[in-house]
Amino acid sequence: MKYRILFLLTLVMSLWSCGQSEFKLTTETTALANVIASMELTEKLKTTPFKLIAQTSEGKSEIPFQIDGSMIYWKTPAENAEYSIVLETASIMEPIQMMENEGQLEIYQNNTKVVGYQMAVQDVPEGVDPAYKRSGYLHPVNTPKGKRLTQIQPEDHYHHYGIWNPWTHTVFEGDTIDFWNLRSKQGTVRFAKLLEKNTGPVFGEFEVLHEHVVLKGEEEKIALNENQQIKVIPIDDHQYLLDIKITYQCATDEAFNIIEYRYGGFGWRTTEEWDNQNSRVLSSEGNTRKNADGSTARWCIVEGKLDEGRGGALMLSHPENYNHPEPLRVWPEDQYGRGDLFVNFATTKNTDWTFHPGEEYVLQYRLLVFDGTMDESSAEEAWKQFAKPLVYTLK
Repeated sequence: MKYRILFLLTLVMSLWSCGQSEFKLTTETTALANVIASMELTEKLKTTPFKLIAQTSEGKSEIPFQIDGSMIYWKTPAENAEYSIVLETASIMEPIQMMENEGQLEIYQNNTKVVGYQMAVQDVPEGVDPAYKRSGYLHPVNTPKGKRLTQIQPEDHYHHYGIWNPWTHTVFEGDTIDFWNLRSKQGTVRFAKLLEKNTGPVFGEFEVLHEHVVLKGEEEKIALNENQQIKVIPIDDHQYLLDIKITYQCATDEAFNIIEYRYGGFGWRTTEEWDNQNSRVLSSEGNTRKNADGSTARWCIVEGKLDEGRGGALMLSHPENYNHPEPLRVWPEDQYGRGDLFVNFATTKNTDWTFHPGEEYVLQYRLLVFDGTMDESSAEEAWKQFAKPLVYTLK
């Protein structure tokens, strides 16, 4: 199935006479249908009610839009259109659904749950060491049709939690701390606070605070603070974007040192339905599951059989990330015999990274989640749009 990929169109707004109530939008690039477009708001539009109007062969229609900071975002119609802004109060459009339910923040697309973020501490199965409890991760991550792509607490790795990002080999205040392997009881990562949430007709987003906690017996000390900004952007009935921006700051006056290790950082433990017979891995450098581990990549397709169909996600690393293109950790084809699958942008697989007090350190990732399959050219185009989105200017 051929997927349309997210584009940010560079639009130019032509402002005519001061008393005019309708303003046309033009573009210096090819107009595209069924994509996400954006434009920077003028000072007047920041304080004046307005509608966004699309003119197609079928006539004029009001288009849902969403404001985020100084930008306006909307999804273009299935047919190429000409746009204008009218200085009238916009109609109320149905927002993307977001709700809290039993310790989870849930996001829905077309009444189907696509993303869950775990705020409450997840208990462990009976008989399992309670050290494996944790919060602050994404699960489930489902396709638009509701097919689950993640799993948590598998028996082989009780510390695996859907999509999550602890560090494995760190040094803090002279001690070596492992925040990944919870059985070591050296450290953990936990949800601390919901900072913000916002929904609209174009996307849903929220921001949370994570604490990286050093454990010393009964004592705890927060070594690192982490803000996660998570945005879910539906594209169509078959795909959506899951954007994750991670910002780290030292929680004390001591540096936080991440030491080279073969795994750690942004990881995905895939559904237990996948094995070496029904799933596929392909990186931006053309590597497959046979040889992707240890290679570097800008993107990685991970997909496979889901019930009677297929689905998966394209993992994208932003070019401004530390040590980009990032090293991959991919489990071998014979993992546990059947080929269970784990994929990780292991930022520090081949280098160290030090966080200094008073500084911010940012990592940005995108998952293009889809039903069906994805080809290499579509993946490459998606990465280009993530890496270099076109920026709006006003004329």
